[in-house]
Amino acid sequence: MSGHASISEKLDWTKARVIAAGVDIGAVTSKALILLDGEPYASSQVVTRTPKESAVDAVNEVLKKTGGLKLENIHSVVATGRGSAQAAFAQRTVSEIACAAAGAVRIWGPSVRTVLDAGGQSCRVIHCTEKGRATSFLWNDKCAAGIGRSMEAFGDLVKKDLTEMASIALESDKFPKLSDFCAVYAQSEALDLARSKVPLEELIAGYHYAMARRISTLVDRAGVKKDLVIIGGLAKNTGIMNWVESILKVSRLAPKSEWDPALTTALGAALYADGFCKRQHD
Repeated sequence: MSGHASISEKLDWTKARVIAAGVDIGAVTSKALILLDGEPYASSQVVTRTPKESAVDAVNEVLKKTGGLKLENIHSVVATGRGSAQAAFAQRTVSEIACAAAGAVRIWGPSVRTVLDAGGQSCRVIHCTEKGRATSFLWNDKCAAGIGRSMEAFGDLVKKDLTEMASIALESDKFPKLSDFCAVYAQSEALDLARSKVPLEELIAGYHYAMARRISTLVDRAGVKKDLVIIGGLAKNTGIMNWVESILKVSRLAPKSEWDPALTTALGAALYADGFCKRQHD
């Protein structure tokens, strides 16, 4: 298991009245997040193996940071994501659509109306109310699937990590137009151009632009209602997301420096867990 966890030193789980957790079991990474009386306390991210293993891995990883908190001390757990049904320790499952909307509104506020969830394996556009309730969504199709994985594969091909590639993509304003229909075909085109001595910087920029166009196709089909936020692992890739904003002629609400957008859906799951727990005790 490989992963990492973070914790708020300002909160003490032993003093909390309600401890709730959300677990988001994704295709590429799995996340867990714990709330103490509704406030984010600790979180973890691990590489997904099998859904069942990764659900346990994510929870174990976050518990290790808490100084004694155990699973049985958590009052309510909600699982979400592709592997949510495999999280046997969760009391409930909630769709990632609902959790993404709830988490986004909690982080960015009630003005959010459109959430672009750009993950490793899937992309989706969600419309929501000021209270974080999802009202409609459009899931990825052949235009937007697997972009996160394809970026990792492309990075392996050009021997650059994702952060380095994003930085290079932002610096280059000249690049070839690669296919935005299929990630594999775009990679093949890029390799052909590399053999033709096209500079690596231009290939990286061209690949980011192609992936941005794929995402933009999905968003354009769904429509953008203000305000827009972008969550998921790809939200941190400014080399893609700046192009998405430019292509769509929209501006997203600024990322929160203290918040990892990949944890937004896990936060939403934890908020549902917190709400379920409080309703039981009312």
